[in-house]
Amino acid sequence: MENFTSEKLASVMARILDDNKAKDIVILNVSNVCSLSDYFIIATGTSTPQIRGLTENLRKKIKDIFKRIPIGEETERQSKWNLLDYGEVVVHIMSESERETYKIEKFWSHALILDREVWEANSKEYAQYEN
Repeated sequence: MENFTSEKLASVMARILDDNKAKDIVILNVSNVCSLSDYFIIATGTSTPQIRGLTENLRKKIKDIFKRIPIGEETERQSKWNLLDYGEVVVHIMSESERETYKIEKFWSHALILDREVWEANSKEYAQYEN
């Protein structure tokens, strides 16, 4: 795929989550502060079924679009915090209470936030809906 970067992958992932009604999506560029990944995506699901659905849908769409599967994943039965690890991008899909408890954005506060306008522009050709 031409122009394929970890930023592009993160942007498309955020777009897929957004199209499926995830809330409060944040992309953190952790490349300068973490040797394990380039980007973390943090998104909130409003219910157990939605968190499970967001996780499954993201996994399926990334496999369809980029022919990639997670190199690691952690999902729990109650689906309060699901994690998909694609190497350069790690996705955290969390309940509101888990997100408030663990405050990942505060822990990684020295990371740069990828502005929504940037990730929307990076992923516009993958939009499910017209804006």
